This record gives sequence, structure tokens and C-alpha cells, in this order.
Amino acid sequence: MSDLKELTRAVLKFRDERDWKQFHNPKDVAISLALEAAELLEHFQWKTPAQVKAHLAAEKENVSDELADVLYWVLVLAHDLGIDPVRAVRRKLVKNARKYPVDRSRGRITKYDRL
Repeated sequence: MSDLKELTRAVLKFRDERDWKQFHNPKDVAISLALEAAELLEHFQWKTPAQVKAHLAAEKENVSDELADVLYWVLVLAHDLGIDPVRAVRRKLVKNARKYPVDRSRGRITKYDRL
């Protein structure tokens, strides 16, 4: 059994014990995901790389909590939409490998349509 499947089950158990599924339509779950991602971004906003490093040293648990919130909503949304997140990421990696071949993209930030 994969850790991701176990984690998804734990997330759904948490949600279902509280009877929150009734509020979790795809639109609102996607909004919640975006809001949590924004809360994660706040930890990095307006900071230089050195300030980010110092902030992470002091606030790593809080950053970890925000990242966990993002993953929580990803797992809920994937489950509710019937999407296997592991398969989705693997499939997307194959697509991205075609868009960004190593010989043309290594060490570059150029978008695939300009390689």
C-alpha cells in the first residue's frame, strides 16, 4: 500500500468524521487549494534569497503546515474528481519530457515553445 493512498485515506477520514464532504464541491475545494497556496506564498513574498533562508530557519514548521494544507486539498480534489495523483504526475512528466527535452532545456528557464 502506498504512503499516498494511506495519506489520502487519513485526509478523507478527517473530513468525513466532521461531515464536511457536504461542503466540498470541486469549485470550493479548488478555491481552498488556491487560498492555501497563497498562504504558502506569503512566506516568500518580498524576501531576498537570504531572507527566505533565514525565514525558513525560523518558521519551517509554519511553512510545513501551509504546504501540508496545500497537499490536503490536492488529495481531496483528486479523490473527489476520480483522479489518481500518482498516475497524473507520471503522465504529466512524460508530456513535459517531450516539451522539455534534456538536450535543449538543461540549465535553461526558456519556455518549451521557445526552445
